[in-house]
Amino acid sequence: MAVPVVFFAVFFAYPVTAIVGRGLKADGTWQFGRVGEVLSRPDILGVLWFTTWQAVASTVLTLLIALPGAYVFARFDFPGRHVLRAVVTIPFVLPTVVVGTAFLALLGRGGLLDELWGIRLDTTVWAILLAHVFFNYAVVVRTVGGLWSQLDPRQEEAARVLGAGRFAAWWRVTLPALAPAVAAAALMVFLFTFTSFGVVQILGGPAYSTLEVEIYRQTAQLLDLPTAAVLTLVQFAAVAAVLAVHARTVRRREGALRLVDSAQTARRPRGTGQWALLGGVLTTVLVLILLPLGVLVERSLDAPGGYGLGFYRALGSLDASGGTFLVPPLEAVWNSLRYALAATGVALVVGGLAAAALTRRAGRLVRGLDALLMLPLGVSAVTVGFGFLITLDKPPLDLRTSWILVPLAQALVGVPFVVRTMLPVLRAVDGRLREAAAVLGASPLRVWREVDLPLVRRALLVAAGFAFAVSLGEFGATVFIARPDRPTLPVAVARLLGRPGELNYGQAMALSTVLMLVCAVSLLALERIRTDRSGEF
Repeated sequence: MAVPVVFFAVFFAYPVTAIVGRGLKADGTWQFGRVGEVLSRPDILGVLWFTTWQAVASTVLTLLIALPGAYVFARFDFPGRHVLRAVVTIPFVLPTVVVGTAFLALLGRGGLLDELWGIRLDTTVWAILLAHVFFNYAVVVRTVGGLWSQLDPRQEEAARVLGAGRFAAWWRVTLPALAPAVAAAALMVFLFTFTSFGVVQILGGPAYSTLEVEIYRQTAQLLDLPTAAVLTLVQFAAVAAVLAVHARTVRRREGALRLVDSAQTARRPRGTGQWALLGGVLTTVLVLILLPLGVLVERSLDAPGGYGLGFYRALGSLDASGGTFLVPPLEAVWNSLRYALAATGVALVVGGLAAAALTRRAGRLVRGLDALLMLPLGVSAVTVGFGFLITLDKPPLDLRTSWILVPLAQALVGVPFVVRTMLPVLRAVDGRLREAAAVLGASPLRVWREVDLPLVRRALLVAAGFAFAVSLGEFGATVFIARPDRPTLPVAVARLLGRPGELNYGQAMALSTVLMLVCAVSLLALERIRTDRSGEF
C-alpha cells in the first residue's frame, strides 16, 4: 500500500490542497467566509444549477437510449457482436475534446446538419446532452450488459410458467436483479457529466458552463483563485458523495445473485419483435456513435482543393500552424504516444500494487484507499494541473520543467482503470495456490511470478490498454502543464479549434481523427485478448 499512498499523497492530495489553500488563505489564516460569498453570487448559482440539471438530464437520456443496447449485447448472438461491442466503447476512451470536435463537425456551423437542412445545434444544450450520451453509452452497455449476460434466464422463464406476462416477469424478477448495476452505471454517468469539461467548453459556448469549465475560467483567464478554490471544494464534496453511493451499489451487485456463464445466455434473435429490437439498437449505434465519427473523418479529408490529405500534410509544416505552435502539429502525435507509454508504466505499477493490497487485506484503511484511487476521475483535473505548477517547482520535487510531469498527471487518471480491471481477477485467484507455493519454499516474489502473474497476464494487458487510451486523451490537467514545444494531441486540437480559419479547423479534424484511430485500434486489440467480458471495464 505504501507506493500507491505516497503517489497519491504527493501528486494528487498535495497539489489539490495547495491550490485550495492558496485561494482560501490570507496572511496564513483560513478565510472560510469566502465560501458563502462565492456561493451567494448569482452567476455561480447559475453554474451550479446548470451543472446539476444537465448531469441529471444526460444520465436519464443515456439510460433510456443505452439500456436496450445493454440487453441486445447481453442476450443476442449476432455476427460482429464483439467487434461492435468494442466500437461502442471507442467514444468512452476518446478525449472529451475530440468528442466535442466530432459533434461540432456534425451539429455546428458548416457541419453536416447545417449543410443539409440549415440546422445548427452548437451552443445549445441539446448538443451537450447528445455528446454526453455518445460518450457514456458504453458505460451502461458494459456495466449493465455485463451483469445481464450472466443472469440465469430460467428464473424469468419460471415466472412466465407461473402465469406472469413478459413485462411482469421482467419487472418483478430481472429488474430487481439488475438494479444495483443500473444504479452503478447511472452514478458513473452522472459523475462524468457533472465534471464535464471539454464537451461543454467546445459545444456550450459562452452561454453554458459547468463547474469544471468555470474553475478553468476563474483559474486560467480571470486568475480568481478564491472562487476557483470554493468551486473545487463544492465539486470535491459532490464527487465524494457520488463515489460513496457508487461503492455501496457495487458491493450490492457483487453479492446480488448466483450468476451463470455469459456464453450460455446469448442466442440468435427470434420473432419479429426481437429482430426489430436488434435493428433499432444497430440503428442507434449507427446514428449516435458511427455518424459523428464518420463526419469527423469526412471533415478531415475535405480540404480546400477537394477531398484529399491536404490537412494531414499541413500537420507536418510549422508554417501551416499560423504561429499556434513552436513545432509542427504532427509532433503532438509522437509527444502523446511517448507520454502515454510512460503514464501507462506508472499506472500499472501504482494500480497493480493497489489492486494487490485491496485483494490481500480488508478493513477501513483499505476501503479508504479504494475510494481514494477513484477520486481523480471526478475531482477537477484543472485544479490538479494548476496545482502541479505551483507545488512541484522546488527541490526535491522541482519537476515543472521536466517532461515527466505530463505522464504523472495522466497516470492519475489511468490508475483507477488499472485497479478496476485487475481487482476482480486477483480476487478470483485461489489463495491456496499461493499457500502451496510458499510451503514448497517459494519466496513471495516467486509466488507472484509463478502463480499470480500467469493467471492475471491477460487482465494486465487489458489494464495497460485502458490506461494507455485514457492517458492519451487526458486534457484537463495537461492543458496547464504541457510545454509549448511539446504539446499533446488533445491540447493541440483545442488550440487549433481556438483559432479562426479553415486550415486550423481542418488540422483539428485531422488530429482528432488520428487520435480516434489510435484509440479504436487499442480497443479492438483489447477485445481480442480479454477473456472476461462481464462487469465493468
